[in-house]
Amino acid sequence: MAELDHKIAVITGASSGIGKAIAQKMSAEGAEVYLLDSDVTQGEALAAKLNAKAVKAHFKSCDVTNPQEIAELFDEIAAQKGIDILVNNAGIAHVGNLENTSEADLDRLYQVNIKGIFNCSKAAITHMKMKGQGVILNLASIAASVGISDRFAYSMTKGAVRAMTYSIAKDYVQYGIRCNCISPARIHTPFVDGFIAKNYPGQEAEMFEKLSKTQPIGRMGTPEEVADFAAFLCSDKAQFLTGTDYPIDGGFLTLNS
Repeated sequence: MAELDHKIAVITGASSGIGKAIAQKMSAEGAEVYLLDSDVTQGEALAAKLNAKAVKAHFKSCDVTNPQEIAELFDEIAAQKGIDILVNNAGIAHVGNLENTSEADLDRLYQVNIKGIFNCSKAAITHMKMKGQGVILNLASIAASVGISDRFAYSMTKGAVRAMTYSIAKDYVQYGIRCNCISPARIHTPFVDGFIAKNYPGQEAEMFEKLSKTQPIGRMGTPEEVADFAAFLCSDKAQFLTGTDYPIDGGFLTLNS
């Protein structure tokens, strides 16, 4: 029996990168997955790919910053079979220190990285309470725990993600609801490739190697490695785990000191 058989999993930012890998892993473990993203083309393509394997997958275009839209969508999903798992993966990045981060930059990251998690978690929690069980998994970052150059706004939002995780876990453990977060170091996604190509044209290979070596293990992680851990944390095998931030970082937090 697959680890997530009969589970209903909602995954935000599911069209690419870590979110896509989590959706694929959870569907492979038997979950019926709802793929939430603003990228319709990639989202529908992923849903079609999963459904071709006889896995139930549904793509829903949405804006996680819109509380009314999210509340209505989660009510629609829960009306079928409820919601067992919510993975708050949707997020955006920004490069800049305090001086060159504008108020608009700060607001943009707040809307997606903080308010998006607030909107989705609030929309899901009532349905999980009705079931008497549920798992919320948030994607934070090692930037929530240590200083990283030129990541002022991003670090601020990921610190909030970690704090929200602790708060939700504390307030809802009595309802059978678990909440944890994962804090990745650098993970090799299309975003990383795009970032390097944009900021270091002609030096792509050199910068990729340099960024890879910031992890003591000597490489970046893969979306699949994050997805494997995410699926475990959302499974019944992790029933004793809640209120914890789990680094998945190749030794970055402890071995770089």
